Amino acid sequence: MNRRYRKTVIAGNWKMNMTATETKKFAEEMKKIMPRAKWCDTLICVPACNISAALRAFKDLRISVGSENVYFEEKGAYTGEISAGMLRDLGVKYVIVGHSERRERFGETDAGVNKKVHAVLAEGMSPIICVGESLEQREMGVTGEWVTLQVKSALHGVPADKLRRCIVAYEPIWAIGTGKTATAEQAGEVCGNIRATIRAMYGARVARSVTIQYGGSMTPQNAAELLAQPDIDGGLIGGASLKPEQFVEIVNAANQD
Repeated sequence: MNRRYRKTVIAGNWKMNMTATETKKFAEEMKKIMPRAKWCDTLICVPACNISAALRAFKDLRISVGSENVYFEEKGAYTGEISAGMLRDLGVKYVIVGHSERRERFGETDAGVNKKVHAVLAEGMSPIICVGESLEQREMGVTGEWVTLQVKSALHGVPADKLRRCIVAYEPIWAIGTGKTATAEQAGEVCGNIRATIRAMYGARVARSVTIQYGGSMTPQNAAELLAQPDIDGGLIGGASLKPEQFVEIVNAANQD
């Protein structure tokens, strides 16, 4: 982390878990143990049907609410989709864009991810842009090229003054939900490459202001070591964000001096 130039962000991603009732219970547990934030911003991205419940439940916890997905069109005949304007009107501040599960299981493309980034920024929210390689790509030695392509594609046409609202989350696909985790050095190297890509696109001053998260099975056990890497500024947390005690431990790791 480098708090001199950019904020630390710990974000939960609940995926397709938690009902509205369970969200309220989660918040009640969090109120008992949630520390006063010192250095990091904390947010949880919840299923769309839970957004209103989460906004009510988290309002006294200093936990912002995010969406797990968005559609890039403003309105129209897109049954089942949710626009950025709809999310902003609810009070959402962050939106996950391009998660590997969306890319792999729902056919999202780099071009579609770029459209979503622009839609989110146009509504004044912050996109959490997910990038990362598969195990096969890592073993082929193309991690750097693959992630660079994803970053460049996602940020195509984004002006420098809006980039400061973007968060990039490096999520090695082979480490999501598998219990495997990239070593701190591996994660730090890729996050450093992501920052170098942004530097080449926008210059050093802009690049050093961008928050880059690690999103591959961050846990209470490895959070401090990962966050000690200079280019890792937070985490996109999956399973551990469903358990208040574990999530708070990760927040505490991000708040260490």
